Amino acid sequence: MYQSFTFPRKANYTQSNTCKRKDIDIMYFKSLALLAGAAAVLSPFVQAQTYTSCNPMNTTCPNDPALGTNHTFYFNTSSTVTNYFDITAGSLKYGDNGAEFTISKEGESPTIQSKFYIFFGKVSIIMQAAKGRGIVSSIVLESDDLDEVDWEMLGSNTTHAETNYFGKGNTTAYDRATWDLVSSDPTSNFHNYTVDWTAERIEWWIDDTRVRVLHYEDALGGKNFPQTPMTVRLGIWSGGDPKLNPQGTIEWAQGETDFSQVPFTMYVKEALIEDYSTGKEYQWTDKSGDWQSIKSISGNSTIAKKIISDETPKETLGEKWNKLSKTTKLAVYCGAGAAVACLVSAFLFMFIRQRRNGRKERDAYNQLIEKQQQEANQDPMELRNKGAGGWDSSSSTKAEEAMGGWGGSHPHDDTSYVGPNGSASSAMIQGGNGAKSPTLVETAPLSSPMSAEFNVHQPPRFGSSTNGGSYSKF
Repeated sequence: MYQSFTFPRKANYTQSNTCKRKDIDIMYFKSLALLAGAAAVLSPFVQAQTYTSCNPMNTTCPNDPALGTNHTFYFNTSSTVTNYFDITAGSLKYGDNGAEFTISKEGESPTIQSKFYIFFGKVSIIMQAAKGRGIVSSIVLESDDLDEVDWEMLGSNTTHAETNYFGKGNTTAYDRATWDLVSSDPTSNFHNYTVDWTAERIEWWIDDTRVRVLHYEDALGGKNFPQTPMTVRLGIWSGGDPKLNPQGTIEWAQGETDFSQVPFTMYVKEALIEDYSTGKEYQWTDKSGDWQSIKSISGNSTIAKKIISDETPKETLGEKWNKLSKTTKLAVYCGAGAAVACLVSAFLFMFIRQRRNGRKERDAYNQLIEKQQQEANQDPMELRNKGAGGWDSSSSTKAEEAMGGWGGSHPHDDTSYVGPNGSASSAMIQGGNGAKSPTLVETAPLSSPMSAEFNVHQPPRFGSSTNGGSYSKF
């Protein structure tokens, strides 16, 4: 495997040995390049990452939505992917190292694709490739007619990264890939992988080092030079899965994947993407696939508007107030004053109304209490007038007068009448006017209520003057 291939560093090496070693190195990378080309054609995972939903060279397709600006996308939260990318396979998680593209079992290949296109531009991805034999971490720029620019890192290669390109899906030759030295293990460290793409050339950079240049004329006279609007795609896949890949792809991926070692994770922290063209859309005016046939539709792209909206800080109320003119502020003051006056007036109106209603309720309540007190005082008076037996004392007096004027309240009468015990006149027993300490004689119960006060059929019988005018019952 390539990771075990090292260059001896002994000082006594001859020039011929060095040349032989260089020749071996060139032959090795040429074989890897051939395998890489075959893998790009044969692997279903590569085909999944490098597909097109509509090829303008074959049919009329919708315009491509443009980025039309530059922006750094940070992958520490899901909002970046949600707003600016589509997840075309698998799922992602997010942590301190950014977006996590993880293979946890056979058949998985988490992949995202930008919702926008760039028409020439720069793409810089800060990422750490996944460890694992047969595991491939990739950065792909892909157009609708299958122009393609690649970065690919193998999980068992700790020293090099691969660059590649295709024009219009042309896979007639597999000698376009190169393997370029990385300063430290790409599966253990973050590096900045950059593609700088213009109509004249393509440059691949690792961190601050340019590792490859492809000129327009060097790509089959420009015919295989990638030159149409592209999306940005990031993903991880298993080139060493024997159930899904042919032997050539497995050899290029440096062996079969051992899925007992899962998970395999690629980390992406951020992506700086710059569109060298402007406009809101890119239109294919013919089916040639030449960059001169692409028309930029003027205007602000939907993605650019979203970026501006997300980046614009929300103004505080104080900042908004300070931006107002003096005239506007004066109008606001006047309006606020009028509003306050209206509120105060409404409050006073409600307050006065409530006080009036409260006064009416209080007066009604006081009248009710007064009436109840009067009724309560009237009941004892009526009982007092009727006496303990419940009969009206005034009617008793009238009856007495009708029978001869006998009563308990006749002055100058030595033999005043004293009624039976329990009658309305019993109050006189305690000593009425004109009575000489009368003594009540025990009587039998009467047969009717009327007999308790006065019996018209049996007039009272009087004793001698010595007994104080008392009487006894028949």
